[in-house]
Amino acid sequence: MSAVPRILASAAGLVATGALTVVGWRRVQAKRAAVAEGRVRLNELLPVHSKWWRDVANDPGELLYVAIGDSAAQGIGASAPKNSYVGIIADHLRAVTGRSVRVVNLSVSGATVSLAVADQLPRFLTLDPEPDIVTVSIGANDIAAFDPVRFREGLRAVFAAVPDHAIVADLPYFYLPWNERIVAEANQILREEAAERGLQVAPLHSTMRRQGLRGAFTQFAEDLFHPNDHGYRTWASAFLPAVTARARELYPRHGEQATTAPEALSA
Repeated sequence: MSAVPRILASAAGLVATGALTVVGWRRVQAKRAAVAEGRVRLNELLPVHSKWWRDVANDPGELLYVAIGDSAAQGIGASAPKNSYVGIIADHLRAVTGRSVRVVNLSVSGATVSLAVADQLPRFLTLDPEPDIVTVSIGANDIAAFDPVRFREGLRAVFAAVPDHAIVADLPYFYLPWNERIVAEANQILREEAAERGLQVAPLHSTMRRQGLRGAFTQFAEDLFHPNDHGYRTWASAFLPAVTARARELYPRHGEQATTAPEALSA
């Protein structure tokens, strides 16, 4: 090949590569814009979900289920608040016990462990009668500016306030290695404090991790942070063995009818 054709071929290759680069960059930018729009849309739903749970708390029930947590307990990212893991657990309790369930969701979007101590615990301590079922899932928002001493102190306060039968989830799977290193430290602290208090830990982290990359692509809402309906079913499945055991303590005869529910949800 003479010099001229080689130069032309090289130029054509550079143009093609440049075009592909532009197309790829545009796709990345479009994806970032879509995620940003998703965050805005979900943020606009925060007061909607909060009001929904406040209204639900006024509905009577034979069993009292109380949730302490953050935006995941609120169901941000789900198609409806009732499709959060809290809503799924409540429906499971109704099926297992054959009783009506009152749900008091004390969670606040954006809550850290310290904020839960300041805001959710005072409300929890005023509840009457004592809850039959309590779930706690808090700490994911602490990872961005993790302070192990403050984290431990906050967990200790939360765990001291809840009853012996409370079910505490460890922190979710964060996928990215630099986040996972912090999560591993946080979950070690959480398990130590839960063991000190004698509380059962729901294995949320390992339940999510077993989903692998498929979970990353199928279980997150449009902001790529909060779970979607599928993701919340995975979250709920981490709680359900312990929830079912607690339901059997309360109503042993009825509880025998729902032994396969956790496996069905996680499928």
